Amino acid sequence: MIGPARSNVQWQATTAQGLENSQFHIDWELQQATCPEGHTSISWTPTKDSRQHEVIKIRFSTKDCQHCPRVTACTSSKSRAPRRLLSVRPQAQHQALQEARRRQRTSAFARQYALREGIEATISQGVRAFGMRRSRYIGQSKTHLQHLGIEAAINLVRIIAWLDEDELAPTRVSAFERLYNAA
Repeated sequence: MIGPARSNVQWQATTAQGLENSQFHIDWELQQATCPEGHTSISWTPTKDSRQHEVIKIRFSTKDCQHCPRVTACTSSKSRAPRRLLSVRPQAQHQALQEARRRQRTSAFARQYALREGIEATISQGVRAFGMRRSRYIGQSKTHLQHLGIEAAINLVRIIAWLDEDELAPTRVSAFERLYNAA
């Protein structure tokens, strides 16, 4: 399956100076992490998150974080003794996610994903313009005939648009994304 990996939505990943999880070195055998400033974690606790997924909570010392020059890029804690807490998935899941995020930044992934986008556009057109989600008929053979008719109709609509030299419609933008871009 080809698709983008879920992006890191933590504030550290969305700001230019933030220290996100991928910048920490994780030693899975010793069960400790090292921050970019060279400080080593003091606790490693396997637990479950709010959705009952397995996670590992990695805590750093308040003494190390309190005097660190990059503490504001690492934690938003307003306490007198701030410290960083990392939440990562188990090793196999964490490494797979990091590899997927690296891979999706390549041009090869962009070319491969462009093929999927074309297929998704065709399915979307079939659903929106031709009611492909519901069959008008009962039985596999009649439903198959309906699908063939829809395929032919999509092809005819696209051929006519190509002959008329109609420009492709721009990708739709969700209401939330329009609000976000306006702000």
